[in-house]
Amino acid sequence: MRMPQWFSRAIAYEIYPQSFLDTNGDGIGDLRGVMDKLDYVRSLGCDTIWLNPCFDSPMQDAGYDVRDYRKVAPRYGTNEDLEELFRQAHARGMHILLDLVPGHTSDQHPWFRQSQEAERNEYSDRYIWTGNAFDKPREYNWICGTTQRNGCALINFFDMQPALNYGFGQVSQPWQMDWRDPRCQATMEEIIDVMRFWLRKGCDGFRVDMADSLVKDDPGKEATSALWRKAQAMLAKEFPQAVLVAEWSDPEKSLCKAQFQGDFYLNHEGPRGSGYRTLMRDGARSYFHKEARGDLNRFLNEYVHRYLLSRESGFICLITSNHDTRRPALELDVSELKMAYSLLFTLPGVPFVYAGDEIGMRHLFLPSKEGGYDRTGDRTPLQWDHTPQYGFSTCPDTYLPQDMASDAPTVADQEAEEGSLLRYVRALLTFRRNTPELQADAPFEPVWMGQGGYPFVYRRGGLMLALNAAADAREIPFPVGDPLFLAGKVSPTDAGARLDGQSFVIWRA
Repeated sequence: MRMPQWFSRAIAYEIYPQSFLDTNGDGIGDLRGVMDKLDYVRSLGCDTIWLNPCFDSPMQDAGYDVRDYRKVAPRYGTNEDLEELFRQAHARGMHILLDLVPGHTSDQHPWFRQSQEAERNEYSDRYIWTGNAFDKPREYNWICGTTQRNGCALINFFDMQPALNYGFGQVSQPWQMDWRDPRCQATMEEIIDVMRFWLRKGCDGFRVDMADSLVKDDPGKEATSALWRKAQAMLAKEFPQAVLVAEWSDPEKSLCKAQFQGDFYLNHEGPRGSGYRTLMRDGARSYFHKEARGDLNRFLNEYVHRYLLSRESGFICLITSNHDTRRPALELDVSELKMAYSLLFTLPGVPFVYAGDEIGMRHLFLPSKEGGYDRTGDRTPLQWDHTPQYGFSTCPDTYLPQDMASDAPTVADQEAEEGSLLRYVRALLTFRRNTPELQADAPFEPVWMGQGGYPFVYRRGGLMLALNAAADAREIPFPVGDPLFLAGKVSPTDAGARLDGQSFVIWRA
């Protein structure tokens, strides 16, 4: 498995560009704003930025409806601005991952406009079409009755996102193409060429949206994995330091079969459940609620199994949250967040911090904006200081409203506050960065846990780590050596050690 060394040491920071920093006063964040804050991101201990979609788009789904893969959306700047961001990041030893949306485009993309035409052309098969406008199999969603072409176009997510045609793993209808058909392979070649375009300009890789959604009716994702291996073969030959991180949440497929370097562990439930939701987003049963009514096994039972199966292939990427996920501060207070981050930032793999989570920004209940729906309240502008619009913009009419509560967290306040969440995140990530045993590829082993996982003791190489997420003190049957990193208080006992409530400690075994 190809694994660039830099990614094995990476700590990533997700930036939702329209909500990060506005430098031109239009109320919308932009690429210049990202450039202005690179040193801040670096100061957190993060050396990699995942930039949410910045390509030209009608913004009906906040950029996940791409109109032109090779053009920066004017609201964010220009292609030259993005290239300058690459250069400035690289000068600081940082890397930039762009958000790639390969499963669908906007219905305004020139490819789809041409695909809709009645006369056959080179884009007629770029999307998935039935044979006529009245053929709408119920197991799929369709764009129908709106085109010159006599057919219905398959939807990949929202109604304005027609699915690109990578074919079917199992063909059962005359209008379906086998995924090995040259016309389906041509779609993948086009996406690979989009990757080349940005990699040549300085991009370091891609987070891949809905990476498992390419080939339809694909049991086991064998065909979809084969297409991604094709992309990886290009990268290995032409851009060996580039990485692909999948939105897949199934490392056995994404890492082992498709050869991605990383895979997000998300909130999926059911057969694809990761247990991640149970840590911070499960109400009173969340593991990190200090009342200790959760059970860490709901996460570990899945995580350890998948980690052991995939550790030789790539990295499971744990996130604090993201633009699609409720911020953890909706359910957890600052002390609970510190404990949650203590675990997330010290497990194997590459951690991802969503911009604003380092200060405990909260979910706001807002009307939908640009296809955000109930996700909209997790995409609000970053709160930098107490100047107007919290330092995000000089425009009073910002992209989204901001937290107007008197105790709204800001970067400036927490920079100055001893014991703040921001300071804790910076200290822990800096410690991780400087400690080989905490890197993405270092060994991991659960060692011991109390009832429900309170406390939890685990090993990373030659280090021992103990976490007590409960509000009350708990004991572990291990002596704790000189702490290398300590939050809370640890005391020796005859049988081992006592961890005060909400304490975390790292020592050398």
